[in-house]
Amino acid sequence: QVQLVESGGGLVQAGGSLRLSCAVSGRTFSTYTVGWFRQAPGKEREFLADMTWSGGTYYTDSVVGRFTISRDNAKNTIYLQMNSLKPEDTAVYYCAIRRVTQYDYWGRGTQVTVSS
Repeated sequence: QVQLVESGGGLVQAGGSLRLSCAVSGRTFSTYTVGWFRQAPGKEREFLADMTWSGGTYYTDSVVGRFTISRDNAKNTIYLQMNSLKPEDTAVYYCAIRRVTQYDYWGRGTQVTVSS
């Protein structure tokens, strides 16, 4: 059974940084694309960034230059380094993995709260 567990969320002041981690078990994910999403209260889930198995990355405009996605295939772990955080970054953050176009497996999320 595939499980994704996020960690590293918390409360941080505006301008601060956090690094989220996502531990993947039950599947060797080296050939998967990995991604990060978030969902703020009352809003739809939003794509943030992904990384292909070969290391190619893509970011949504709102996080370019502030967030960095990375992966450690040996540790089956995905990371999201978040810098220059803003109050509007407050949300539940989710990791997910996919083989083709649709994300197959999701974590349960970790809360990030950015105070002004």
